[in-house]
Amino acid sequence: MVIKSTTDDAYGQMLLVQHERGEELSEIIERDDNYIDYGSRPGYYISEYKHWSRAEKQALKLAKGHVLDIGCGAGRHSLYLQERGFDVTGIDNSPGAIKVCKKRGLKKALVRPIEELAKFKTGSFDTVLMLGNNFGLVGSPQKGPSVLSELDRITTEDALIIAGTLNPYGTKNPVHLQYHRFNKKRGRLPGQLTIRARFANLIGPWFDYLLVSPDEMDQILEDSNWRVKKILGDREANYLAVLAKRR
Repeated sequence: MVIKSTTDDAYGQMLLVQHERGEELSEIIERDDNYIDYGSRPGYYISEYKHWSRAEKQALKLAKGHVLDIGCGAGRHSLYLQERGFDVTGIDNSPGAIKVCKKRGLKKALVRPIEELAKFKTGSFDTVLMLGNNFGLVGSPQKGPSVLSELDRITTEDALIIAGTLNPYGTKNPVHLQYHRFNKKRGRLPGQLTIRARFANLIGPWFDYLLVSPDEMDQILEDSNWRVKKILGDREANYLAVLAKRR
């Protein structure tokens, strides 16, 4: 596979190379304070069920009906549910990720960012997955209400959202704590990240990604039709929130 130099879809190209070569790879994440680290452990996006966290396994047992997997990546959760008879639609803003999903056998996979949920019909889904910390795709508290409103519209009355995130206050890393202070000075939540992915000679675009504590998630949901029904995992580290409708 030839990797062309571009400022687009470094994440998707990493997944494509990983799929084609059978190697366990990871993207590099650059934050807007110049902090650089691996975005995930190598091979994370194609990891098998036996290597998933207990919370992920518990969460997938709650899936029902038609499922929307937001930020589906290489499709590991979508494919798991599809193999068990679920009607699953995976969406991602990465063309490379969706190409990998299709190569791996996902029947419904769309290049579609979270900002384009309006393209789905009212009441289309019974379960929404935002696993792998993908509640973060909400981006910011300001963007949250419009995303949550669309998720309300495109889901059925008894639908669930299963949303993963990382409590940013669990860290003792001084660089992360400095970033929290940096965010507060510019009027942002401490866990509101501005990041971009890198892979080989590729650089992706900057985007906002939101990490929140359980209390902050409650605040973001406050004016929406969603509430936290249950928390799975460690509230002080990675956790999954099961969201249900208020009415």
